Amino acid sequence: MTPRWTNLPPFARRVILVVGIVVVWQIWVMAFHIPQLLFAAPSDVAQTFVVDIANGSLVSATVHTLEILIIGMAIGAACGILLAAFGVLSSVGHDLLRVLTSAFNPLPAVAVLPLAMLWFGLTPRSIIFVVALAAVWPIALNTESGFRTISSTLRMVAQNLGLRGPRLVFDVLLPGALPQIITGAKTSWAFGWRTVVAAELVFGVAGAAGGLGWYISNARYYLQTPAMFAGLVTISALGLLVEALFNAVEARTVVRWGMSLAAETREEPTEVAEEETAAILVAH
Repeated sequence: MTPRWTNLPPFARRVILVVGIVVVWQIWVMAFHIPQLLFAAPSDVAQTFVVDIANGSLVSATVHTLEILIIGMAIGAACGILLAAFGVLSSVGHDLLRVLTSAFNPLPAVAVLPLAMLWFGLTPRSIIFVVALAAVWPIALNTESGFRTISSTLRMVAQNLGLRGPRLVFDVLLPGALPQIITGAKTSWAFGWRTVVAAELVFGVAGAAGGLGWYISNARYYLQTPAMFAGLVTISALGLLVEALFNAVEARTVVRWGMSLAAETREEPTEVAEEETAAILVAH
């Protein structure tokens, strides 16, 4: 009996689709004799992977890009959460967050890179700055939205227990806004990932080493099309890996704790709100 497509595990379905795309790609290049300079075949890309991983060039470029991205994301996330906390605790902070996000969120962060290079020089700090700038606004907006959707009952109970300022934020608001914070982190990751690759593509090496953007740009300079594809495939593979990581975090936190269900039913008096209230009372 042939198994139905929907009965297969999601991972197996995706692997089958990826393998199918690669097979079609290889057949298309071979059947139509596509020049390697225009479009590399998967076999050529795989060969480039083996060579560049063995000589360390692809690995070092990937590590360099990830280092910059993680540092920039961490700075952007910290600043975004601070802005969101200030925005929810103060009317001035709320207006300030609205003004800043309206002014800077639509602005492509890579457009600020020339200024960043004036301020920080041709160093990785310039790219870290623009990555942090790209990451801060999605985190801030989603976190502030999460803070404001926490049930008023839970807030009042926490305030009656004497929780104010940082304690209210860390003990009540941050755990309660976890679904929105994860959503903001996913959006920030996408923005930061695009920004770091674009910055490396445009400005090349920043500091002593180059990242994946520089790897692709350098391959274009020497007309090494398979290497360009290898860099693009690496970027896509890392994107899939991080997406799977975020899904795993959501499954182990938001889904397991039923927080998404709580968010959907928060408009009505619910048992969830009562359970949250009871948890606060027990903790304090």
